[in-house]
Amino acid sequence: MANSGKTDTGKDIVSGAASAQEIEAFLDRARQVANPASKKRGRLIFALDATLSRQPTWDIAQGLQGRMFEAAAGLGGLDVQLVYFRGFGECRASRFVTNGEGLAALMSKIDVRGGETQIGKVLNHVKAEATEEKVGALVYVGDAMEEDADELCAAAGEVSLLGVKAFMFHEGHDVEAERAFREIARITGGAYAAFDTGAPKRLASLLAAAAAYAAGGRAALDKQALEGSEAARLLLTQMR
Repeated sequence: MANSGKTDTGKDIVSGAASAQEIEAFLDRARQVANPASKKRGRLIFALDATLSRQPTWDIAQGLQGRMFEAAAGLGGLDVQLVYFRGFGECRASRFVTNGEGLAALMSKIDVRGGETQIGKVLNHVKAEATEEKVGALVYVGDAMEEDADELCAAAGEVSLLGVKAFMFHEGHDVEAERAFREIARITGGAYAAFDTGAPKRLASLLAAAAAYAAGGRAALDKQALEGSEAARLLLTQMR
């Protein structure tokens, strides 16, 4: 049967010009739906080893954590949760805070205490949080690893399946810690970097780069690298 220019319902088939208008209207509606999600604030978990050997870095971190929020401010902002462990089995997490509100005050009330590392608890906590709502990245700062490396890698694999990249920032030169931290970073598609207390600016740059990724994704990290951030370049060379 010849094409009458009508559909089976009897309505006129839209002309080419009208189709273009409808498509544009559809795209406008799609953008309106997509925009709120794209502007959703990033979430980052900032985990610290607060055992006794970490006193110097803990003090430094108190002064540097603000850099994370500065780096994320122009990218839609960042909500950060502080996780720390210390002493005999103590591992605690704060609520998520906006733009660092209250985070520095919370850190100032925490003192370091002797104890073994609890990285496994940190990874399991990240998994639980990311199951409830997307977490862009885990930033971990520590100097030692006193747990079963295979168990940590298994936990890192579960975290990776939820799309969380781990940025493992290592103070000092402990070989076992470096090996474990590098592997956790590799499994999650994140990155490893070493620093020492004599170079606080390096840690500040690493925190800022990780925060940029958590808030704005890889494009934000690419932008930092193009603007000359060596920390951003270092992370990008490892990330997948």
